[in-house]
Amino acid sequence: MESQGSDVRRIWLMAMLRLAAWLGVAAVVGAIFGAITLALLIALSIYTAGHLLYAYQLHRWLARPRTQPRDGFGVWQEIYTELYRLKQRNRRRKKRLKSIVAEFQASTAALPDGAVVIDDRGRIVWFNTAAAALLALRAGQDNGQRIVNLLRHPRFAQFLADAGGTGAQLEVPSPVNDTDTLVLRVVPYGNGQRLLIARDISEQKRLESTRRDFVANASHELRTPLTVLRGYLEMMTEEAAEDGDLVRWQKPIHEMDAQSARMARIIDSLLRLARLESEGLAQAQETIDMAALVRRGVAELESGAGHEHVFVVEVDDTLGLFGRPGEIESVISNLLFNAVRYTPSGGQVTARWSADRGGAVFEVIDDGPGIAAEHLPRLTERFYRVDAGRSAADGGTGLGLAIVKHSLEHHEAELSVDSQLGQGSVFRCVFPSQRLVSRDVA
Repeated sequence: MESQGSDVRRIWLMAMLRLAAWLGVAAVVGAIFGAITLALLIALSIYTAGHLLYAYQLHRWLARPRTQPRDGFGVWQEIYTELYRLKQRNRRRKKRLKSIVAEFQASTAALPDGAVVIDDRGRIVWFNTAAAALLALRAGQDNGQRIVNLLRHPRFAQFLADAGGTGAQLEVPSPVNDTDTLVLRVVPYGNGQRLLIARDISEQKRLESTRRDFVANASHELRTPLTVLRGYLEMMTEEAAEDGDLVRWQKPIHEMDAQSARMARIIDSLLRLARLESEGLAQAQETIDMAALVRRGVAELESGAGHEHVFVVEVDDTLGLFGRPGEIESVISNLLFNAVRYTPSGGQVTARWSADRGGAVFEVIDDGPGIAAEHLPRLTERFYRVDAGRSAADGGTGLGLAIVKHSLEHHEAELSVDSQLGQGSVFRCVFPSQRLVSRDVA
């Protein structure tokens, strides 16, 4: 860089010396003829005309790059040389960019997911073969068209406007076949540009539907034989208590009755979960008195737990929620029941309902043994247990948090868990602001 700077200074110094020499010669000639001023004006005019000629050549070259300028003189020769080098570098850079774009388009075209590049005005810039098949786009004809004019789903325009890299997804029926389902995701990049990704999840949806139907049907079919079995177990329990010869069978009969009761709870939870997955969004919604629901849930546990735990209730009576009462009551009861089950006798369980960051939060806080970090991501999986032996022994089904997760999804809410071993746990349900309702408290 220093050598380049010294070369530039040397070139312009030589240009100044040439100008001085040219004017000196003109002054001498003018002195000989007695017209120094006229001689200097003529010399400056010739000098300026030469620079104008070189500037014209430069302008012509820049306007029509295929033409070649004549060799310059002095500083113009260096300017032509530097511009030619810059032009060559730009040409090589352009070739590299073209190859990168071509490679990107080739690799994206091979993806099974549809990819559509959208500019800052929502117009289609480019799309791959999979996008053409999934979204019914036509190569050449749809380029430059607004994507919202081609995908006419009622929620798509708002989804495209709101998507800002948050990972939000939108499920829509396929424009090609209404029985197929697509999931759309928008990834912003560059100056207002976006990449629309479309994936066909029809097979996944069908598998989920098959699994849901199987679980619901199997659970329903198991109910009848289990009811019969429990009826006979109750009779055997009564007979064992009255007949001394059957005393030795009291313990195994009691254990079988306990396990059959647990199986009945699992079946009920499976059926409830199946209903949530299939019919949850169709349930009627109304304004829910969250404070009353929380107090009722705590009161039921206090009466059943024999006051073995300390319950603290902190609720905002003016804050209501618009949603499905049955599902929200299930969320509250499951979280409170889990807290009581895992908190030792004498421990404290806090239920809190309050406004937070534009939304609202329902929290259940306990001072139990806590949960190790590696278990937290899997807590909402079906039948997943941190301590399988203990959960089975105390009658847990392993479905409570799965039910909570699905119920919250129906209310656009999220479940988060903060916990450390030996420091208790915090289960937090975060509801968006559009679900909140202000209530008048008399």
